[in-house]
Amino acid sequence: MNIGYNSNQFQKWEHENKTIGGRVTMIYDTDLPVAYAARIADSVREKYTIDKKLVTEEGVKRGLRNADGTGVLAGITRIGSVMGYYVEDEMRVPMEGKLYYRGIDVEDIVASNRKNSVFGYEEVAYLLLMGELPTARELLDFDEVLSKARVLPANFTEDIIMRAPSANIMNKLASCVLALYTYDPNPEDNSLENMLRTSIELIGRLPVLVANSYAVMRHHYQEKSLYIHQPKENLSLAENFLRMVRPDKQYTDEEAKLLDTMLVLHAEHGGGNNSAFVCRALSSSGTDTYSAIAGALGSLKGPLHGGANAKVIEMFHYIKENVSDPTDDGMMRDYLGKILDGEAGDRSGKIYGIGHAVYTVSDPRAKLIKKFAREVAEKKGIDTRDLDIMETVERTAVPLIMERKNQEIPMCANVDLYSGLVYGILGIPQELYTPLFAVSRISGWCAHRIEEAMTGGRIMRPAYRAYVKRVPYVEMNERE
Repeated sequence: MNIGYNSNQFQKWEHENKTIGGRVTMIYDTDLPVAYAARIADSVREKYTIDKKLVTEEGVKRGLRNADGTGVLAGITRIGSVMGYYVEDEMRVPMEGKLYYRGIDVEDIVASNRKNSVFGYEEVAYLLLMGELPTARELLDFDEVLSKARVLPANFTEDIIMRAPSANIMNKLASCVLALYTYDPNPEDNSLENMLRTSIELIGRLPVLVANSYAVMRHHYQEKSLYIHQPKENLSLAENFLRMVRPDKQYTDEEAKLLDTMLVLHAEHGGGNNSAFVCRALSSSGTDTYSAIAGALGSLKGPLHGGANAKVIEMFHYIKENVSDPTDDGMMRDYLGKILDGEAGDRSGKIYGIGHAVYTVSDPRAKLIKKFAREVAEKKGIDTRDLDIMETVERTAVPLIMERKNQEIPMCANVDLYSGLVYGILGIPQELYTPLFAVSRISGWCAHRIEEAMTGGRIMRPAYRAYVKRVPYVEMNERE
């Protein structure tokens, strides 16, 4: 492979090197690596291409999925469980989706919270971390500890967030979590006591990190006024988050309760979801809590995982721009067909918010979110047409995808299809959709991190079959 070099670019690069105090300071020229990568990409591409036939022939479990769509069994957990089918006579039988936190149906948790008009996320975080529901006294103590944990280390916002703004909050959030390691006097201690301590601190601090990173991002990249509001004691996580991200710090109890419900529904989803698995894989190596959680954040950002909620809204805008009547099933089906063909939308060939690795007939989170979103929208006098459009997407996309895949097992809308609309009803900007997912899921991640560290006992190390010919090393002067 003859790469070749552009001497003019290197001259520019070398010219911009500066000598300060006898040391050379390199001025990074972004044009150089861009041009270099573009020039060599075609030559390198084939080195990363693997024939799909090999995957089948070698019995590779792509995506760690079995041939029938079930997940490869990689561990045992007592934290959360997801049910979308049951197995009878070695066949998957579809069923209404169920989600359990420590054996408790999440729908029962949400129903109780709404019946008693209370905030429930803190109770769920306690349940996931401690393994059982708290008493009234235990919940009060936990709330107090969480409230204290929301205070960031001195000058953290100024030194870590303001000095290096990021256009994407998820990347900034991961860097902030890693930075907290340096402020921790005992970050490497993987005892249960210390992991609980760091977990509680992270659960408390993540909403503040998100709110402050967003404030700095909008100031730096959008030239908006900078306002940073400190969290207030004796408020729930949902109340504090709305208070921190809104310029006037105002919110209604109904808005905060709806956000709280969203946080409860996103808090945990079993050990097999990608971000929890990443967290457990990292924890199996014996690394620290901050590194494990930063890895989970990187996973959640992906558009095939937590980032799907933002991609749904992007798709939604494409639909509204290109379908004259988005509530017409025929028109919607035609446009969704173009999306699947890679001719419309983001050209990925994916309809975001439809389908799930486990759920078949229904995703319990999507059902609840859709219901509560309509209730709040109607109470606030908000036009529900957008919800009607999403229901048309759900109604037409499911049979279309099943038809294209020649699939008999039912598909359903997942939590991402409607979550963005709920955040829109709450006036939360799109940049915060996936970070809010992380704010909620941190409690589940921390529980899985502790469980893996306490009971795993062996580093995760799946096998990859090497498929490459043996070739001799060629001396430099003999290469073409």
